[in-house]
Amino acid sequence: MILSDRPLRLGTRGSPLALAQARMTARALCDTHGWPDSAVAIVTVQTSGDRIQDRALAEIGGKALWTKELDRALVEGEIDFSVHSMKDVETLRPAVFRIAAMLPRADVRDRLVGADSFDALPANPVVGTSSPRRAAQVTRLRPDATITLFRGNVATRLAKLAAGEVHATLLAAAGLDRLGQGDVGVTIPIDMMLPAPSQGAVGIEALADNEAVLAALAAISDADTFDCVMAERNVLMGLGGTCHSPIAALALVDGDRLHLRAEIISPNGQETVSEDAHIDRQDHDAAHAMGRALLDRASPALRSLFEA
Repeated sequence: MILSDRPLRLGTRGSPLALAQARMTARALCDTHGWPDSAVAIVTVQTSGDRIQDRALAEIGGKALWTKELDRALVEGEIDFSVHSMKDVETLRPAVFRIAAMLPRADVRDRLVGADSFDALPANPVVGTSSPRRAAQVTRLRPDATITLFRGNVATRLAKLAAGEVHATLLAAAGLDRLGQGDVGVTIPIDMMLPAPSQGAVGIEALADNEAVLAALAAISDADTFDCVMAERNVLMGLGGTCHSPIAALALVDGDRLHLRAEIISPNGQETVSEDAHIDRQDHDAAHAMGRALLDRASPALRSLFEA
């Protein structure tokens, strides 16, 4: 059943990866509901995060720079729903919006690009990343590394690497795979680098009162991905983390429960506090408590990164 006499308007950022994820979402909707391709129209919205490339997100407004223009388009009726990389969505969202669905999660791991391993990097390597989590994990593995700010889409960062600006960079395996670049880089084991909360997940958001659109989106939601990502986001809520804070978290389905792991890391990589537990699906309180437990065990210096 098509919801109206016009196409549903899917809002997305305009990067190649964002557009690939938007096309995945449109295809899932049309296949699931038996709609023609014309039933979903992709609307590109430029975000502040795309425009500003010379500073870290934490310095210029955080993750809202990826969402606020899409949020405005939703509220003003320019689009019917929006598609995001879930790791770019702020932990606390306005009540007017609802995360309605998530596509099946892709590879959650990071890839090292520019070297076959961290040990293979030269002495005093320069590694490019804009992620506090990756920066702290790299510094933990290679204390002699210098971290330099690396922003831009995948092609931009690979071009900077090819130009010799850094010895190596790190990219999400999911993004590379979705761009058809699965042969780029060396996959890093989870036990070496726990990923960012929500990494590899594509989320779809709509207005909380738009019942018809919410129902259509729910039909394409992957329950395992949704439960795992929401657990990871609840760890973030417990931490009160910001874009300045090096946080990693991963939930995996284990029978009828979730195996949830999380860690916080000092920027110099010298202190890591980790938690590991099995929790019930949709037990948001337990995931939230894990975030609080991490803070309770952290040193005052590490804890201060999470305090307003």
